Amino acid sequence: MNGRPDRGRDDRRRPQDRLRINNRIRVPEVRVIGDDGEQLGVLATHEALRAAEAKGLDLVEISPRAFPPVCRIMDYGKYKYEQAKKKQQARKHASTVEIKEIKFRPKTEEHDMDFKVKHVRRFLEEGNKVRLVIVFRGREITHPQTGVNVLNRVVEATADLCTVEVTPNMEGRRMVMILAPKPNVVRKAAENRKHAIQAQLAEKSKDKHQGAKPGKEHEEEATEADDELALEQGQFDQDEEAEETPEKAEN
Repeated sequence: MNGRPDRGRDDRRRPQDRLRINNRIRVPEVRVIGDDGEQLGVLATHEALRAAEAKGLDLVEISPRAFPPVCRIMDYGKYKYEQAKKKQQARKHASTVEIKEIKFRPKTEEHDMDFKVKHVRRFLEEGNKVRLVIVFRGREITHPQTGVNVLNRVVEATADLCTVEVTPNMEGRRMVMILAPKPNVVRKAAENRKHAIQAQLAEKSKDKHQGAKPGKEHEEEATEADDELALEQGQFDQDEEAEETPEKAEN
């Protein structure tokens, strides 16, 4: 049977993602789909198992709530490998938003304020959220309004880039506020990443024509870059929808 062991009713592999396979399928009859996608109709479970064993494959219950349950004849090990690979690729290309932190003092001087605001703007322009922290020392904690004033100055200096996601609140001797970039800022950051990927891909293509890279290696890298471009485009579409209904900044 294609060199595969006869699993049948002796199969004790633990199913993953709650999929029941082979002898773990307890219902008397199932609707069967062949490994080539052909509808085999409703069969007794033991007959479906024999059909799967005859091809050296597994009987996998893919729709347990149907009546009767729907099963497919497939290579279960190969299926799980492909699913794990897809999840790995999704994690690799997932678009994550980082939260950067900038600390201030209630009496931050003008020069330091300008310097820190520049960092806040840069983080927002990159599509990241920013946590603003006012650190109080000694009796400064008795005048929290001074911290609020500092935060308001930062918000005013970055109003074109962000909205207030979390209003000022006290956490011990720290006052915290979180700023989130506006949808159009996120889209621009994604476009910048797209252009960077396109430039990288163009450079690799140039190297290929010059014979600097083997063809197979270049094709694999180009495929990965194309995947990243597609994922970025999906992010653009989401940002377009978000921009139509932007959130108002909390004062």
